Amino acid sequence: MFKTIREDIQSVLDRDPAARNALEVMLCYPGLHAIWIHRLSHKLWKAGFKLIARWISQIARSLTGIEIHPGATIGRNFFIDHGMGVVIGETAEVGNNVTLYHGVTLGGTSLNKVKRHPTLEDNVVVGAGAKVLGAITIGANSRIGANAVVIKDTPPDSVVVGVPGQVVVREGRKHVTNEKADLEHGNLPDAIGNTLIALIAHVEALEKRVNGGDYGPALHVPEGGVWHWGDFSI
Repeated sequence: MFKTIREDIQSVLDRDPAARNALEVMLCYPGLHAIWIHRLSHKLWKAGFKLIARWISQIARSLTGIEIHPGATIGRNFFIDHGMGVVIGETAEVGNNVTLYHGVTLGGTSLNKVKRHPTLEDNVVVGAGAKVLGAITIGANSRIGANAVVIKDTPPDSVVVGVPGQVVVREGRKHVTNEKADLEHGNLPDAIGNTLIALIAHVEALEKRVNGGDYGPALHVPEGGVWHWGDFSI
C-alpha cells in the first residue's frame, strides 16, 4: 500500500512543475485524493459491497469534483491534473502511467449492461475537455487533444484532434513502454487545415493548367497558421 502511495505522489511530482514537494501534493491535489478513494471503493465493489462502494464514490465526487465509478479499473501511476469535471464510467479501463486533465469524460454509449466505456492503454495523455466515448481502445503512447471527441479505436502512438476526432499516427516512433508523459499540448497537428491547404494548392495548379497559366482570384490560404481576410463584421 505504501509503495503505491509513494508512486502516486511521485507521478504528480514528475508531471506537474507546479508541485513543489510531497506534502503539498498530499494536501492540495484532488486528483490524488480521488484515486485513493477510488481504490477503496473499487475493492468494495469487487467484493460485492456495491451500494457502499457507490456511496463512497459519491463522497469523493463531492470532495474533489471528480466522478469515478467504483467499477472502473485504474492502473498504476494514474494522474488527474486539476480534475474538476472528470467523469470515468463503470466499465472504463485505464492502463499504467495515464494522465487526464480537467473536464475529461470516459463515457458510455450503450444502455446494455456490457462493456460500454473506453479502454486507455499505457502512457496515454488526454487533454482538457476531451470526450472519449464508447467501448473503444486508445492505443498506448497516444495523445488526445483538448476538447477532442473520440468515438473510434485509435492505434498506438497516435494523436487525436478535432470533433469528431481525427486520428494522426506519429510515424517513425518506436513503441516505448514507461516513457515520460507527453504533455506538449500545443504541439498538435491540424489535419483538416493542412488538408484544406493542400486542396487549395491543387485547385490553383489545375486552374493554371486548364486556363494556360491564367486563373481567377487567388484562394485564401493561411500564412504561418493565421488566416487573413478582408474587413468584415462579426
